[in-house]
Amino acid sequence: MTSSTTAPSPALHRSDGTPLRVLVVDDEQMLTDLLSMALRMEGWDVRSAASGFQALQSARDFEPDALVLDIMMPDLDGMAVLQRLRQSGNDVPVLFLTAKDAVGDRVAGLTAGGDDYVTKPFSLEEVVARLRGLMRRAGTASIGEGEPILHVGDLSLNEDSHEVIRGGDEIELTATEFELLRYLMRNQRRVVSKAQILDRVWNYDFGGRSSVVELYISYLRKKIDQGREPLIHTVRGVGYMVKAPQ
Repeated sequence: MTSSTTAPSPALHRSDGTPLRVLVVDDEQMLTDLLSMALRMEGWDVRSAASGFQALQSARDFEPDALVLDIMMPDLDGMAVLQRLRQSGNDVPVLFLTAKDAVGDRVAGLTAGGDDYVTKPFSLEEVVARLRGLMRRAGTASIGEGEPILHVGDLSLNEDSHEVIRGGDEIELTATEFELLRYLMRNQRRVVSKAQILDRVWNYDFGGRSSVVELYISYLRKKIDQGREPLIHTVRGVGYMVKAPQ
């Protein structure tokens, strides 16, 4: 793990002014101590758990705004923890933390419902930056003033409140689904490639693996387009585009 001196970032907090809550889950005590210290320096409320079962209990009690989750743990691994959280309806943004660096592990973590991925060794600044991005995308900490709203046909997306409405019906999206939809809507009637989506939504590529994009596009279609005139279109061999019906 490394650390470096960087310029201070603007403080983030909940919309009601209270500190953001982060749950750090890892069975290495020294690691959780260092991460917790770095996150508290951001002004955030931090708790830690040393096992998967402790993580589930803490997630219920603490109701964190973000979760730093190690994949390899002795009792219940990170994938299983995430699966149980999602099955219970908990869409907390999850940053996976693991020693594994294989492309397959990255894809598996994200397709399981995780939102980002950091491999050991890492810098504390990188973890903080990734968490800031996740919580901004999730709407936990809004940026700027006013209520910028994107529109495509009868679909609207509020970038501050993170409300997504189509035809009067509110649609619940995970942080990653929201960021993907926002990117498509900001580029409406423009084709964006899978590589562009990977770079914008996940900030890195997968060595040519595009399955994670295809999977999240399918998630969005089920929530946005199912039973309605489609707004999300595939341009075969090129990418995807959002446009209003003619």
